[in-house]
Amino acid sequence: MLLVLDIGNSQTVIGVFLKEKLLANWRLATDRRKTVDEYGMMLKSLFANCNLDPGQIQRAAIANVVPPLTGLFEKVVEKYFSAPVLVVGPGIKTGLSIKMENPREIGADLIANAIAGVSIYGPPFIIVDFGTATTFCAVGSSGDYLGGAIVPGLNIVSEALFQRAAELPHVPLLKPKNVIGKNTVSAIQSGLVYGYIGLVEGMIFRIKTEMNCDAKVIATGGLSELIVGETKLVNITNPYLTLEGLRLISEFNK
Repeated sequence: MLLVLDIGNSQTVIGVFLKEKLLANWRLATDRRKTVDEYGMMLKSLFANCNLDPGQIQRAAIANVVPPLTGLFEKVVEKYFSAPVLVVGPGIKTGLSIKMENPREIGADLIANAIAGVSIYGPPFIIVDFGTATTFCAVGSSGDYLGGAIVPGLNIVSEALFQRAAELPHVPLLKPKNVIGKNTVSAIQSGLVYGYIGLVEGMIFRIKTEMNCDAKVIATGGLSELIVGETKLVNITNPYLTLEGLRLISEFNK
């Protein structure tokens, strides 16, 4: 079995594959204060709840955008699973041609997303990953990684509003019934949700225009469900896209 870990700023997504089948997956809060043993015992408990044997893990692959946690999770895998660890980064085999000025700047999660997109859906496409930051990556008709865009994630936008506007209440991040809010709470929710949808649609339109092709749009990430149901521009939603990409990268680097 293969253990994959997508370590983000806010959440860590973990998956277990048997060949191409995703047997189990979990989404945890990323906590820099936790120790190797705390994470290790948490993972062992999750495995037990799903009747999975940690001793069957043969390899692990990690995509991490929080550098201080790379070594910690490597130690978790080594201590609790006794498996070799592949950390996605410069020098590993991906099969992806990157047309960026500095390919080393691209986040490991974006690389994994792009590889999964090419393998599962085929180019050209745009991937929108709704996480702490919302990222857009463009892959052209020939399968080249063309570049992308990064904007503050929906939670960051929400928190910034409440922190900087003293009289506005902190409201749950939910879709309101109407765009025209009838009270302060629904007005804020409308601005956050529908305003963000407008941002996403605008970026997709502009990226497609520059790509000059009818690229399919793939959504992933923890907040994708809140957005994709309200736009017709997203063709595919795959919450496990990054995990699938890590599986493929692990295969390339056996």
